[in-house]
Amino acid sequence: MILKKLHCYFYRYGVGFFYILLWPLLYYFSRKPSRYTNMNRVRRLWGFLSSSLPGIFYKFHFEEKIDWSKTYIICPNHTSNLDITAMSLLVKNNFCFIGKEELLDGFVTRLFFQTVDIPVNRESRMSSFRAFKRAGERLAEGMSAVIFPEGKIPADYPPRLHEFKNGPFRLAIELKIPIIPVTSPDTWRILWDTGIEHGSKPGICNIFVHRPIETGHLTIDDADALRDKVHNIINKNLNKDEY
Repeated sequence: MILKKLHCYFYRYGVGFFYILLWPLLYYFSRKPSRYTNMNRVRRLWGFLSSSLPGIFYKFHFEEKIDWSKTYIICPNHTSNLDITAMSLLVKNNFCFIGKEELLDGFVTRLFFQTVDIPVNRESRMSSFRAFKRAGERLAEGMSAVIFPEGKIPADYPPRLHEFKNGPFRLAIELKIPIIPVTSPDTWRILWDTGIEHGSKPGICNIFVHRPIETGHLTIDDADALRDKVHNIINKNLNKDEY
């Protein structure tokens, strides 16, 4: 356990070190929405460097090839801070995260959630409405959105998949945007939540990327069924060890 705690602090300090190192570029690209594509490129580099140094890597398994010239809503399960890095490395077009508004106060997340990403207080209907309105505008402009439909990292350890919020699925149907379900079955084994409680270790995080689900033929009345379909796809794959 001591070694896992030391590894976690090594990882966390690496995240901070590379953030400071890349901050001038991140800040410059954050100043205008037209530069957000480059900001995301630097974010990918930051994620790769900060994970690789402590020996954490990501292996992506695709059910079918993804056409990244299209716009998507990406819906992964959420058990680890590593999920954020995994999604940054996965998505090849311009994108934003929708996340809890507490991230506005984070040392390495503040800049992103003041600019390219969208904070939301899911306890407030008005905040949720504003956040998803902004997300709709980004999607209409061709920017993909990463939304963790559980809304947070659940407190269960070992983790289990919790109920999904309806927001991403209503948004996908309203804008006729395909949804990509993503299963991360073992990021929590490498680093659960923030890693503070159980530590972390080197290893490979398997990320299973399911085929996109088209929404062009759906109506808003189908939102619950779409939500349940995505939940079932992810839940069915959580216990698989190999792809």
